[in-house]
Amino acid sequence: MKLTLIFVFITAMVIGISYGMHGPVLPVFAKNVIGANYSELGFIGFANFIPYMFIPLFVGVLLDKFNNGYLLAIGAAINSSSIYLLSIAQSVPEIMTFRIMTGIAHAFFWPPCQSIISNVSSEENRVRNLSLFTMFFVIGFMIGPMAASMILEEDITYRFLFQITGFVLATAIISAILVSRRNITNHQERFSFAALKEIKNFPIVVILVVFFTATFGVILSIYPAFLNDNGMSDNDILLIYFVFGISRVVTLVFGGKLSKQTSKALVACAISVAMGLLISTVADTTLAFSIAMLSMGFGFGVFSPLTLGVVLSKTRKAISGKVIGSYETVFGIGWVVGPTIGGPLIESYGNESAYFVFGIIGIGIAILAAIKRNRLEPRKAESIK
Repeated sequence: MKLTLIFVFITAMVIGISYGMHGPVLPVFAKNVIGANYSELGFIGFANFIPYMFIPLFVGVLLDKFNNGYLLAIGAAINSSSIYLLSIAQSVPEIMTFRIMTGIAHAFFWPPCQSIISNVSSEENRVRNLSLFTMFFVIGFMIGPMAASMILEEDITYRFLFQITGFVLATAIISAILVSRRNITNHQERFSFAALKEIKNFPIVVILVVFFTATFGVILSIYPAFLNDNGMSDNDILLIYFVFGISRVVTLVFGGKLSKQTSKALVACAISVAMGLLISTVADTTLAFSIAMLSMGFGFGVFSPLTLGVVLSKTRKAISGKVIGSYETVFGIGWVVGPTIGGPLIESYGNESAYFVFGIIGIGIAILAAIKRNRLEPRKAESIK
């Protein structure tokens, strides 16, 4: 395996660990310590994800002009600072401000990693390498909750946990710099709005990505508070997210094989997420919620490398960075839509309402994907010019 890929995977795992350490407990901290309600939790999620609607477009242009490793290092530095600053937050607006920083930082993390992997991979192993990248991130996200659980057992406060997490993430700057020493940008096409608009040629991919990311946004920003209201302790919540991580990792191990049946795999992903959401509406034990998360973990595990594989297989390599930026912007749209709708929906109609609504939508989207499955298969390598 190329050394560049190893450094990217290490960076992904370190950042995943930091996300797993603070992500599942942040909504609980906001609700129980700061006093946020579900609508405000939705706004916090909105603040976190709104930069991802715009910044990836800007980063996408930079990917084709600058060393991607430097962009990755910038993202790690901003991300580390944003998480550390959560330890001094005293109000919902302050948390929102720091989460905006996190959203900007994530746009300098995920697209550069995808671009680097795409550039050093052949058409045949690109989806496999993208799956491995996501898998290392998810392994980190799986380790993080367990690390946080052990730290909190020592009567460490949430605020001190955020400080520790910030330092953990800062170590990713080192591997990002090592990536920069091995990464060279070869293509320098001029800026083109036409390249940014390439994503419009993949409407069914866009629909799927918006659904998955909207739901994922709810799971990341609101679901932990929902678990807490259903009697789950901090350790229970972290255990449930650990199970979630296991499910995603196991699925990603088979990412390369699933890419051979991309359309069927994506339909199965939509169904599994929908089922997990619907199970959540009736769950009331750690086991039941773990089963729901196992189901959702399958869908959330591979949808990203599979859908990106479809897009990149039909895109000229010279504009791949810009297209990745456009693709990630679709992620941002979904992440914003999910918490923005989910929080007020729960506040108005009850704790289970958002999961029921998104679950029904998921079933509908699975049916649509099955009907349009021919558009969800990647183009053969020899067809790309």
